[in-house]
Amino acid sequence: MRLLDLDGLREKGIKFSRQHIHRLIRKKRFPKPVKIGENTNAWPEIEIDQYIEKCIANRDATVAA
Repeated sequence: MRLLDLDGLREKGIKFSRQHIHRLIRKKRFPKPVKIGENTNAWPEIEIDQYIEKCIANRDATVAA
C-alpha cells in the first residue's frame, strides 16, 4: 500500500491548501489521513484514487442530468 503526503496529493492533481483539506475532512467530503508520525499525516493512495473517481462520477451525473 502506498501512502501519499501533501506533495503526493498535489502530484495526483489535488492542489487544495492544507486548511481546505482539513475543512473537507471535517465535512466528511475528503478521506481522513493516517497518522504515521507525531506531526506527519498521509493518505492511502487507493482512497485518494476513489475520491477522484467519485468526483468524476459526480461531474458526469451532473452533466447527464
